[in-house]
Amino acid sequence: MIFVCFSNILVGQVYEAGIFVGGSNFVGDVGRTNYIYPNEIAGTVFFKYNHNPRIAFRATYSYLPFSGNDVDADTDFKNDRGISFTNTIHELAIGLEYNFYDYDLSTPGKTWTPYITIDLAAYNYEYIVAEPQPDEFLYDSKNSFTIPFGVGFKSKLIGPLAFAVETKFRYSLNDDLDYTTETIPNLNFGGNNNDWYVFTGVSLIYTFGRPACYTTGF
Repeated sequence: MIFVCFSNILVGQVYEAGIFVGGSNFVGDVGRTNYIYPNEIAGTVFFKYNHNPRIAFRATYSYLPFSGNDVDADTDFKNDRGISFTNTIHELAIGLEYNFYDYDLSTPGKTWTPYITIDLAAYNYEYIVAEPQPDEFLYDSKNSFTIPFGVGFKSKLIGPLAFAVETKFRYSLNDDLDYTTETIPNLNFGGNNNDWYVFTGVSLIYTFGRPACYTTGF
């Protein structure tokens, strides 16, 4: 039995690959402050290694355009100010997915589960470095880190295909995703809290590899 399990771990673990399509939104100094309000089309591709029916390791790349517009805000101050912006984040992440129930497409009764996920991510975005002339800005790109966390639900569709619905939140550790900066008066929008960005989407998942002889833990 030990030999069979070990052989399956080497060549027969279950893997998953797929794509999320949905929407991203921004929470910061400009525009709305709703944490789940997708308003830009965004997407993610991912690969997972199922360590056992409860735990999966995952790697993702996310393309996340986002925007903010004070006209959409629910305060008179922002409505009167009327600032808007657009930006795009490219994010690479590795992390852990924990299933609340055993999840295994090859076993009846274990083909759906809610789950939570937490990652370590590096991301890239544009920020403004100077204003050489009024309303004319110089841009550069910046790399940073964040710890995304999210919740989701996944279930079998047919055969090796499954789907998932997921929302993931990122606290950016930066306050300039909306181009806010204290060094340029025209872009000093006030506020000193770091920005958030959020993705909500639906995925199609393809599962492959023979049903695994799962380990019981780490």
